[in-house]
Amino acid sequence: MPIHEHLRDFHELPVFEFPDLLHEPDGAGELPAPETVAWRVRIDTDDEEQPWADAFARFLDTVDTTAVRALVVGAWNEVYDTSAKDVIDALVAARDRLPALRALFLGDIVGEEAEISWIVQGAVAPLLEAFPELAEFAVRGAQELSFGPLRHERLRRLTIESGGLPAEVVRQVAASELPALTHLDLWLGTPEYGGDAGVTDLAPILAGARLPSLQHLGLRNSQIQDEVCAALASAPVVARLAALDVSMGVLTDEGAAALLAGQPLTHLDALDMRHHYLSDGMCARLREALEPAGVRLDLDRGRADSHHEPDGSVWRWVAVGE
Repeated sequence: MPIHEHLRDFHELPVFEFPDLLHEPDGAGELPAPETVAWRVRIDTDDEEQPWADAFARFLDTVDTTAVRALVVGAWNEVYDTSAKDVIDALVAARDRLPALRALFLGDIVGEEAEISWIVQGAVAPLLEAFPELAEFAVRGAQELSFGPLRHERLRRLTIESGGLPAEVVRQVAASELPALTHLDLWLGTPEYGGDAGVTDLAPILAGARLPSLQHLGLRNSQIQDEVCAALASAPVVARLAALDVSMGVLTDEGAAALLAGQPLTHLDALDMRHHYLSDGMCARLREALEPAGVRLDLDRGRADSHHEPDGSVWRWVAVGE
């Protein structure tokens, strides 16, 4: 499934779209106080009249950006062919004009603009280097994405949404030093869209040594969700988590059984397994094992329906692919 809706909230702020002043020059009449919203700056992906950087320049000239706390980058020109390099360069160049920025989302792009696996990203390490006070960073799309490795002292939440996350990017995240990170969410995706990471690439994350503050771990939207769950069953990082998210992927009874047979999970506040391919019997086992201990268990099946071929083969899909 594609992503159909733009972000409504980000960094605990409502998202407000900065008006298109090129085509509607009077659109800036009533703007909210700069610190009260997450500002989205985007253009029509096929608009040849204004580069994203021009729309961003108008934002900088119109809004008191010294008070802006959160910024959402929407579509830029031809996101399916053009990388985010110019966007990243414009943001880095504006770092002194955004001293209060604490949250950045790169690529709030929905299916009608470009499918998630079509979005061409770039090297995002310069953004994190330019904004050392950033507490939250999220990126959607993984074509040409590069993360580091890097060290960031203040980052608390990191999210990478993809239909296929390359193993090299997973290794770059795993090799990064993020001592303040409490929330890590990786959408691993499928090989068809570049998601070639395996559990060995996740090993440093599962060990947790570079993530001493981690409380929420999401390894989801994965074709290899069973293998991920089997690795989590003995992963040292799990013992100190408050929340574990293995949702949106191809999770079957095999992966759930491995997770239940491993280390105790009753210390968790929440275990998210939405969009799964579990039997009713396995769902019952999970509830019996975890809910009496107070674990909030999400077993919403969503649209996870297996397709059975006449030859006996079974097809299953992640929640967000193309």
